Amino acid sequence: MKTITILSGKGGVGKSSLTASLAVLLAKKKKIITVDCDVDAPNLALVLGVKKFKTKEKIQTSEKARVITKTCPECKKNIDVCIFGAIDWDQRNRRPIINKFLCEGCGACELVFPKGTVKLEKVQNATINTAKTSYGFPIVSGQLKMGESGSGKVVTAVKQKAEKIAKKEKAEIMLVDSSPGIGCPVIASIQGSDYVIAITEPTPAALNDLQRVLQVVEHFNIPYGLVINKWDVNKAFTKKIERFAKECKIPILGKLPYDKAFVNALVNLKPVVVYDKKYQDIFCEIFKKLI
Repeated sequence: MKTITILSGKGGVGKSSLTASLAVLLAKKKKIITVDCDVDAPNLALVLGVKKFKTKEKIQTSEKARVITKTCPECKKNIDVCIFGAIDWDQRNRRPIINKFLCEGCGACELVFPKGTVKLEKVQNATINTAKTSYGFPIVSGQLKMGESGSGKVVTAVKQKAEKIAKKEKAEIMLVDSSPGIGCPVIASIQGSDYVIAITEPTPAALNDLQRVLQVVEHFNIPYGLVINKWDVNKAFTKKIERFAKECKIPILGKLPYDKAFVNALVNLKPVVVYDKKYQDIFCEIFKKLI
């Protein structure tokens, strides 16, 4: 099975829309599975028209510290060990207090405080949701619980779940919709990928963020191509992106125009190639270059 990851330097440039339309076209030729690894704000399922998931699995990929001693006077001098500022001092009981909303489960307090003072415990910080789309292929989506941490580990768990389903379904291609940026969930998304599609738009912010995320992709030595969305909004800047791609020998897989059809497709919970069939030719060209 080949894994293709779609990512972007910044949010809102059309990553999920691109993933959904490519998935519909790929599914006509090959057995595929789609994976939404934007666990902070997943919406690929919505673009594919999935309103309700078939299964929801609670997972624990994060830990939080809990004070388990009634008193610990000597702990006061070490409460600053937490770089996240999650530890306060309970003057009345003369022991540390851990703010569960600030605790990242790094374990520094467990190392520094006397043995038996604090304990790291697993917490349910996310869910993995699965469903079958109306286009015949499955989707696996992760959802980080509000206020919890560990999105990178959640992405890894989501991909592992998807790989099990893909093996059962005998899928040939896994399409991964990554989160934007260059953080842990992005790194977890692109690890193990065979190819990366980076999507951007003709704005200075988008190009700057694109250059940063491509450095991450190059670090893992993964081949990649570029899609320019809304290319006709700023044609002069589109040429600048094209020059950048040419200088860096980055293949441009395709250019998508600005069109309200994309917005209307999202409103109607459909990939744009389904909502407006005139876009099938453009996405088919991207599909051909990708294959």
